[in-house]
Formats: sequence, C-alpha cells, structure tokens
Amino acid sequence: MGIAHSLNLPEKDAQDQREIVQAVKHWLREHIDWLLVFDNADDIAMVRDFIPAAVKGHVLLTTRAQTFGRIARGISVETMTLEEGALFLLRRAHLIEPDTVLDTAPNIDFKGAMQIANMMGGLPLALDQAAAYIEEVGCSIHDYLMLYQKHRKDLLSMRGLPAPDHPEPVTTTWALSFEMVERADPAAAELLRFCAFLSPDTIAEEIITQGASELGPVLQIFADNPLAMDYAIATLRKYSLMSRNPENKTLAVHRLVQAVLRDAMDQETQRQWARRAVIAVNLVFPEVKFENWRLCQRYLPQAQSCADLIDQWEMTIPEAARLLRRAGFYLRERAQYSQAEALLLHALTIAERTFGPDHIQVAQTLDNLAQLYRGQGRYQEAEPLYLRALAIKERTLGPEHPETSTTLNNLAQLYRGQGRYQEAEPLYLRALAIKERTLGPEHPDTAITLYNLASLFQAEGRYEEAKALYQRALSIQEKVLGLTHPDVASSLDSLANLYVTEGKYAEAEPLYLRALEIYRQVLGEKHPWTVRILSNLAATYRYLGKDVEATTLDDHVNELQTERSQGKTEQ
Repeated sequence: MGIAHSLNLPEKDAQDQREIVQAVKHWLREHIDWLLVFDNADDIAMVRDFIPAAVKGHVLLTTRAQTFGRIARGISVETMTLEEGALFLLRRAHLIEPDTVLDTAPNIDFKGAMQIANMMGGLPLALDQAAAYIEEVGCSIHDYLMLYQKHRKDLLSMRGLPAPDHPEPVTTTWALSFEMVERADPAAAELLRFCAFLSPDTIAEEIITQGASELGPVLQIFADNPLAMDYAIATLRKYSLMSRNPENKTLAVHRLVQAVLRDAMDQETQRQWARRAVIAVNLVFPEVKFENWRLCQRYLPQAQSCADLIDQWEMTIPEAARLLRRAGFYLRERAQYSQAEALLLHALTIAERTFGPDHIQVAQTLDNLAQLYRGQGRYQEAEPLYLRALAIKERTLGPEHPETSTTLNNLAQLYRGQGRYQEAEPLYLRALAIKERTLGPEHPDTAITLYNLASLFQAEGRYEEAKALYQRALSIQEKVLGLTHPDVASSLDSLANLYVTEGKYAEAEPLYLRALEIYRQVLGEKHPWTVRILSNLAATYRYLGKDVEATTLDDHVNELQTERSQGKTEQ
C-alpha cells in the first residue's frame, strides 16, 4: 500500500487490498531496474504472493528461513570473524574513528575487543549491544569483560538507549524464537535445550539418536523415528537456531543461543540437562584403540565439553568416570599430555568416590595414568600407580586374567625404562604366558608383549633373541591389524634400531621409511613418534654417507622440536 501511494497508482485508495497488490505487481512487471527488498521475510509462503511473476528488476529477501524452493537463491550470511567483530565493536563504541583500521586501536582495547568478539561468537547484534553498553555507560573494554563474566544474563538482556534499527536485545530476540519453536514442535525445543550443553560446533547426530533413551520422555522418540528428528531439526533451522552439515552428519548451535537457553533455566534443570549430556556422550565414546581413533576424535570436543560440566556440577556418576578416562587415554595416545593428565586425574577421583578404592574401574584408570607418566619419563610417579592397579586386578579378576597381564606388561615396561632389567623380565614372561593361554598366540595383545620382551633383550645385548621376537610380533600385527597400523610401525622402528645397533644400516633404512610413512599417515608429521623416526632415519643416512639427505631431515626435526617447545603444537 505504501509503494502504491509512493508511485501514485490509481488503485492506491482501493478498498480491496488485493487490488492494490495486483496494481503494484503490474507496475513492477512493466518497469525495469528496480530493487524490491523484503526485510525479515521469515514466512516465505507469504512473500510469494507479493513477487511479480515476470521480474524485470531485482528482489532481495533477508530471512532466517533455510529453504526457498524456486523463489530465490540462498546466500548464507556468516557470523563475523574475530577481526571483523573487534573492528565493528570498537567503531560502534566510538573507541576508534569510523574510517580507521583495527591496528590503530590501543593494544589493550584491541585484545579486549577480540575477546568480546570471541565471546559473542561473531554475532553482530550481540556485538552492537555490547558496544552500546560500553558507549552509554562509559566503561572500558576491560571493565565490560569483567562484568560479562559475572553478569552475562543481565547484559544480554539489556539493549541500552532506544535504537530504532534494533530495538530488541539478544535475549528478547531469541526468546521470541524459542517460544515459537516450543509451540511448533516441543521435541525441537527439547533438542535445542540438550544441544545447549554440548560443544556448539560439532554435535554428532548419533549422540542424539543413540542417547535418545537417556534424554527424557520427549526425545525418546528419536531413537526409533528418524523422521521426527528431521522434523525437529527443520523447525530449528527455520528460525536459524541450528545448522546442519549433511556430509559429516553434525549439528551446530550458536554459543550465545546456548548461553541464553541455559540462563533461562533454573539450577535443577541445568543440572538435569548437563547430566543427560554426559550420559549421552559416554554412550558413544568408544574403547580407545587405533581402529576407533576416528570416532574418538569425532567425539573429543563433546567429551571435553562434558569434562567442564562434570567439574561444574560435581558429578560422581559411573558414566562421568568412564568418559573422562577414555577421553584422557585417547589424548595420551595423541601425545596431548597436559590435557590427558587433567582428565585422567579427574576420572580417578570420580571412580574412587563412585566405585570404591578397589574397583576394576579404578585399576584401569590408574593403569592409564601410569602409562601417561611413564611415557613422559615420570617413573617415580608411575610405579606406585602400576603396583596399586596390579594388586586390584589380581584381587578382583584373578592372577591369570588378561587385564592382569596388561598391567604386568606395563610395569615391566617401566622397569625396562629404568634399566631394572632383572625385575622386568619375569613380569614380561608371566604376562606373555597369560596372554598366550587366554587370548592365543596370534592375538594382537600377545604381539605387544612379544615386542616389549624383544626390546628388553635388545637392551641387554641379546640381539638374536630380540630379533626373533620382533619378527614374530611384526608377523602377527601385519596379519591381524593390517599393514598401516601404528603397532606395525613400532615393530618396524624397533627392528630397524636393532639393525643399526648391529651396523646393518642398509637393512634398517627401508624399515624406517616404511614406519615413517605409517606414522605420518595415522599420527601426523608433528607427533613425537614421527619426529623420533625422522631423527633415527637421519642418523642412518649419516652412516650410509647420505649427508645431504641427513642434513635435510635434521633441519626438519629441529624445526618441529622448536615448534613443540614453543607450544605451537601439541598433537
């Protein structure tokens, strides 16, 4: 009607509004080079009635809708990068001039603005709201950061002085969307509440489907009805509260959506959803072995998020202990030692409170923590943990159980690392005998003990005995685990080391090269084991007179070690 009056169309004062609409559409069909903008066009079906059939101009829709049919081509507007968000915040708060760049801001303001942009997840509306508060109150960036830590809920609810372009604050804007979602599909609302307690960017869909039975009565339907889950996700996408990646089957929720949802819950409701999140992630986090590394990595962000929930809500449930232990052990396998230690210590505390000091779960956690310490050369800390784990397993499982043999093997490893060979050998032999009886002579766990016993013989100078055991272990691993398993690489590396000790450098070289290729493929270039192989290969090249190749590898090793010492990588 407004356009009809602006164009002074004859039908502008018609009683029937449909007549006015048709008149405007007719004008658009007859003219060229116009731009028609529909702002906040969330109801695409309604907009359809106002778009002329034969377009000679341009139509722009701003909308939260995710699907458009044949009406339009969607262009996703992403959140701001940290730099964009920081620049916008500083300009909007009038802390720098509108035409200046980010580098001109004082260093303390620059760093603080980057922090706020990160906290707001690059959301322009939230950044505008924060900048308005800073401008109106006259506080510093640092002061706002301190306030936000303690009063997030209040700050997200405050708009500041009336602003005609964005009159509603973040909390109000999303509260309206939550209300509409609740009316449209209660399951969608419950799904969003659950996702508010997970890591926001990579929520694997199977966490929801496999954990549905633990997520309350409304979400239980997702276990057997994928259509119901698709419908719920579609409802959330309609209001831009959730995005979906169909290729890797993950969901994402903006962190401020999560924050507003959590802040709207009372303490008991928050505790309930946090507990459900831990239980659901525990259900999918697999046993830590090479075959499951891909899945472990997929669920790791959620496990780390759950670790914060477990700490925040002081959870002492079996699922919390198990999840922390497995996540910690996986991080140890990937050489992320500081993170691994924190999770394993937390897991041990919960396991002891939940199961008692002599439970097998406690023993497994002690074993995992001791392995972490041994791998770091912290032998004095590792030994009492191994001894305690062994005592628990012998009491609860028996002296002939495979789990008992695992700790015997690990304790022997510790003694070998300390040069206590006479104490290590009987433990290795006992562990090997148990594994051969209970698991069989061709089992991968049997191969591990064969390999470790071989390393002891090599350290003692018993090269022929060591070589026979390495070759037997390698044969089992290649047959059972495949040619690209990291255990195969370990055996190749150790056998190559033995050849170097014997001065058989030409025989060692192809073994190192093969081990290096496996480690690069499964662990990455910067993993300590990969770096060790590179160093061993460089030394072998020196022995073979390949000085150019050796120097190139040495330089690469030094570069990787420097990066690690400076904290640039912990993979």
